Amino acid sequence: MIKAILARLQQGYKTTAYPDGPAPALPAHFRGCPIADRSNCPSDCRVCEESCPTRAIEIGENIQFDLGRCIFCTDCADACPQNNIQYSKDYSLSCRSRKDLIVASGKEIALAKALDAHLLRLFGRSLRLRQVSAGGCNACEADSNVLTTIGWDIGRFGIQFVASPRHADGLLITGCVTENMREALEKTYAATPSPKIVIAVGACAISGGPFAGRPQQHNGIPSTIPVDVYIPGCPPHPLTILDGLLRILGRL
Repeated sequence: MIKAILARLQQGYKTTAYPDGPAPALPAHFRGCPIADRSNCPSDCRVCEESCPTRAIEIGENIQFDLGRCIFCTDCADACPQNNIQYSKDYSLSCRSRKDLIVASGKEIALAKALDAHLLRLFGRSLRLRQVSAGGCNACEADSNVLTTIGWDIGRFGIQFVASPRHADGLLITGCVTENMREALEKTYAATPSPKIVIAVGACAISGGPFAGRPQQHNGIPSTIPVDVYIPGCPPHPLTILDGLLRILGRL
């Protein structure tokens, strides 16, 4: 027993202090919101738009990025002959509305606001989520699951993942919603007692991601399931997911 206590003391306190302290250091290859300077682009150049594998870029007066489609692959930045596109290190990307994910370069993202007062009173101190992988590749699922480890410990915010929708306050959905998972997702949503919230995590759940337009899937969460918060990424960094969850709970 004494050895276990000594080992515990030697390990120290591992959980990040965020949001009361600084956010943990992000890896050098982390990619936040893409940013571009249209004024430096030749007027007829559309290389970035044409190189995007998910049609997340639209060229107009400005360069517009759809974060719900973007898979943060850097193909646009690599293709740009002017080197005008870069990726920020900002991990806060979550929005309450699908249209808010469409961001013109140089404009600020309309970050997710807290749930309304009624839902906040119900879920603000205790939120139980059923995670549904509706055709995901396991990347978004892994980065959601890592939030339950000692490094992040989302249980300290009253957030837990549960095994049954009957015990859940809402769903955290990943994946492009394959045909084989469509009915299961709809049944899981119906089995979750009201009031409930829905959280879309990752480009696949929001728009179909790299699988958009394929007949085997439904381009993300169907319109019959209302989404309360969108967390973009491919996959979103755990810090981005945590940031989104804390925002809707009014903790940020």
